[in-house]
Amino acid sequence: MLIHDNSKLVMIGDSITDCGRKRPVGEGDGGNLGTGYVSMVSALIGATCPEKRIRVVNMGISGDTVRDLAARWQTDVLDLKPDWLSVMIGINDVWRQFSRPNVIESHVYPDEYEETLENLVKTTLPTLKGLVLMTPYIIESNKNDAMRQMMDRYGAIVKKIADKYGAVFVDIQAAFDRLLTRYYSAALALDRIHPNTIGQMLIAKEFLKAVGFKWE
Repeated sequence: MLIHDNSKLVMIGDSITDCGRKRPVGEGDGGNLGTGYVSMVSALIGATCPEKRIRVVNMGISGDTVRDLAARWQTDVLDLKPDWLSVMIGINDVWRQFSRPNVIESHVYPDEYEETLENLVKTTLPTLKGLVLMTPYIIESNKNDAMRQMMDRYGAIVKKIADKYGAVFVDIQAAFDRLLTRYYSAALALDRIHPNTIGQMLIAKEFLKAVGFKWE
């Protein structure tokens, strides 16, 4: 596995990451990591290779955009001194353009999204041993859907930045697309955004596959 022994892995993002994690720092047992993919990643690593002693921290906050991440980056990333960092952000950046079309100040358009995410990556990378960038997604198989088209655009930005800075890239949208050949979108998320346990496990699986996790 790419994540070395005795690493601290901080996972940051929006509600998909948050999932009811403990405040101010989501770490430890008893639901402190929330109920989503972060807790699943921690459990699978802990059960399969406990000797690696990988410490997982959940710093997701529901409703966040990349703009919000930038505002709390010092306290919620840099001050925690992670060895590895995972970032999945962009869903709200896109969603609010559709759910709140008249509230312009809540919108984060592609140029701001790319500039902000790249600045966070560029300034943080020297402090890390590894970085994982995961795409935002919508659980929608129709690629002509307006919000799906916009989400794909933001996902392409994530890939561009990951390629430029040598980060581990995880295409969560593509993973959901594969799942949608067998599932109707509402069977995974009624709002096409907040997945059930199958969807959360899919995110955990894709993350772990990308960092070379093995069952053995």
